[in-house]
Amino acid sequence: MKHSRAVTKVEDASGIVVWMMRVVAFVVAMAIALQVSAAFAKGAPESFSGLAKKLLPTVVNISTTQTVEGRAGPEIPQLPPGSPFEDFFKEFFERNGQQQRPRRATSLGSGFIVDAKGYVVTNNHVIQDADEISVILHDDTRLKAELVGRDPKTDLAVLKIEYEGDLPVAELGDSDVSEVGDWVMAIGNPFGLGGTVTAGIISARGRDINSGPYDDFLQTDASINRGNSGGPTFNMDGEVIGINTAIFSPTGGSVGIGFAIPTSTAAPVIKQLIKNGEVRRGWLGVHIQSVTDEIAESLGLDDASGAMVASVVENGPAASADLKPGDVILEFGGVEVPEMRRLPRIVADVEPDTTVEAIIWRDGKRKTIKVKVGALKETPATVAAAVTNKDAGSETAIEGLGLKVAAINEQTRGKFGLGENAKGVVVTSVDASGPSAEKGLQSGDRIIQVSQGDVANPVDVMRKVDEAKAQGRKSVLLRVESDQGLRFVAIRIDKG
Repeated sequence: MKHSRAVTKVEDASGIVVWMMRVVAFVVAMAIALQVSAAFAKGAPESFSGLAKKLLPTVVNISTTQTVEGRAGPEIPQLPPGSPFEDFFKEFFERNGQQQRPRRATSLGSGFIVDAKGYVVTNNHVIQDADEISVILHDDTRLKAELVGRDPKTDLAVLKIEYEGDLPVAELGDSDVSEVGDWVMAIGNPFGLGGTVTAGIISARGRDINSGPYDDFLQTDASINRGNSGGPTFNMDGEVIGINTAIFSPTGGSVGIGFAIPTSTAAPVIKQLIKNGEVRRGWLGVHIQSVTDEIAESLGLDDASGAMVASVVENGPAASADLKPGDVILEFGGVEVPEMRRLPRIVADVEPDTTVEAIIWRDGKRKTIKVKVGALKETPATVAAAVTNKDAGSETAIEGLGLKVAAINEQTRGKFGLGENAKGVVVTSVDASGPSAEKGLQSGDRIIQVSQGDVANPVDVMRKVDEAKAQGRKSVLLRVESDQGLRFVAIRIDKG
């Protein structure tokens, strides 16, 4: 019995130890869970007052005035001599004509100080066409501002003010590290009320609102209204990560969707405007299109990324670098090209006359080439030949694509209005329920290449399609010229 009781005591002690170990393990697990939770979910700040107090002085109001020409008033009607209405109409039109004289119009916006020397950033549309620009500091000091430079493509402008004393400066941060769900604070001059602070989160990134060629906006639900344009969006470290520029609204007031130019786009533009008074952008000299899943499969790419060269501008930088239609640009100047619309911004950030390396996909493999970047002009040359869409001529059916083509000869040149230098084959008809119709091909379009190989007659097209079938391809890549210009189209090969 004594032995039995001793064993029981040992077992009881062992159970207590096990229970205590489980408690300790539970406490440790909870602590780790709390740490992980804190790392992935930042709580809302208790107050924005500290940031607001620090940052409000860096934000300014922008006041502009411009002369608005009066509209031409109606002319005095021709009346018979001695008419009793002559004096009446003369007095009436002279009185109303005074209202048509030029007048002074004012508008208000926002901005922020980026340099202690007096450089102020705002939107281009805030100061556009202004005759006079004034900057109103946080303490209501009004200063005359000089326009240093502006960039309509990104809707940015830099002003310069002269001020005796120390100016508070807003530091530019890195918008690329900001994520959807991060807290932000906007400061501006909505409706001319003066310095106003609003807060919210980043609700989306990389928004394209069709306002310009370099759209890459941060979207936020921090209230942005008329007059906030040009004001900054701050992160919780007090750094500017965006310049408020637009709102989505059916009424003109905030509905919770505002857009800010990210500093990743704005910073190099601001730097150039301060240094040169203008922005010089890189230019590659290509027309590009998106790489779809079908195009990627037809080229042997692992995924639908990069920018596909649809055509090359004659005598441009790309032509000198031997870039060819059909090449897919995967990387440019050490920066990956995840999608087509990113390439123009990547190239634009390269200083003109700089030679960089580009990684392209050609003939089923990666290749590195060197490109000397040119300077972007306002209206770069275009390359596109128009094709008249008329009735079909002699034709050959291309099995699997749902279309018929014909050789370019004297007969088809006349029927389709083709020039003497026209190449390829002309599409004479398209099956409305076939795969070519799904991709928008029409009678009158010209097929110049199939699977990145030139074609001169219907036999070449048939051979290329048969080769794609033999290789197990689900689609075939065509280079097509139409009224819309040159483009690549991946056509699904119909097995039926």
